[in-house]
Amino acid sequence: MKFKDYYSVLGVKRDASQDDIKRAYRRLARKYHPDVSKEPDAEARFKEVGEAYEVLKDPEKSAAYDQFGENWKAGQDFKPPPDWDAGFEFSGGGYTGGAQDYSDFFDTLFGRGGAGMGGRSRGGGFRMKGEDHHAKILINLEDAYHGSTRQVTLRAPEVDSSGHVVTRTRTLNVKIPKGVTEGQRIRLPGQGAPGIGGGPKGDLYLEVAFEPHPFFKPEGRDIYLDLPITPWEAALGAKVTVPTLGGKVGLKIPAGSQTDKKMRIKGKGLPGRPPGDEYVVLKIMTPEARTQADRELYEKMAKQMPMNPRAHLGG
Repeated sequence: MKFKDYYSVLGVKRDASQDDIKRAYRRLARKYHPDVSKEPDAEARFKEVGEAYEVLKDPEKSAAYDQFGENWKAGQDFKPPPDWDAGFEFSGGGYTGGAQDYSDFFDTLFGRGGAGMGGRSRGGGFRMKGEDHHAKILINLEDAYHGSTRQVTLRAPEVDSSGHVVTRTRTLNVKIPKGVTEGQRIRLPGQGAPGIGGGPKGDLYLEVAFEPHPFFKPEGRDIYLDLPITPWEAALGAKVTVPTLGGKVGLKIPAGSQTDKKMRIKGKGLPGRPPGDEYVVLKIMTPEARTQADRELYEKMAKQMPMNPRAHLGG
């Protein structure tokens, strides 16, 4: 996927005000409108201009997009970092035009057709309750396993008196429920937008994402662990100590185990009803032949225990 420089598309500087962005869009939209333009690529340029304006006119999308900075150039291969939007507080706003007309680049960052970070819709009409806000937060697996209370700092984009997008921060104490899983939302009542006409405030919904763990990989409530073992532990069987989120436990490896054998430790995943399990995936590690004696030992093994692991391939 290629990076899109939306500022370059509209022909404005990165520090342009909202008024500057609006004027640039109107000028280019008139120039490339398919009904009036004689440019050969008018329709494509019109869609490109509309996509750029969809992002830069919205303080929330604009602030999130701006974190990629000037180091990215139009046409460069681009892949957003995992959870790139974590910590941004969004109220949504919906789409001005048809999201189906936007590029894969837009879709990857902001979602399509109302999905994703940028596609939450405000809805319409008069409402007494304030608008709900949304944000993604990163927590570690241990917090999800034990439950905890932690401080979370959120960045909320807004437009200042000069028409420029600025970021306001606020810090909240958030209770992390025991057993929360990735993708679940934590509701903070009354932490959204102010109410209309004296109505109650909206709520804040925090979507949970997990920070990368040194060796655990979560899938729902289940936890996966790649466990290195020696060839003799695999061949002869062994009892080894393995980590879990609740502490170390003993695991019996059956004789004759092979790489990628999956073993289950029941109930050692994330808490719940029922709790998840921990799956240990065996990875056989072969020692290097560092000395002549090592080589002779491997040669003896090859003669004494011949095998062809590629027989099923016809080799």
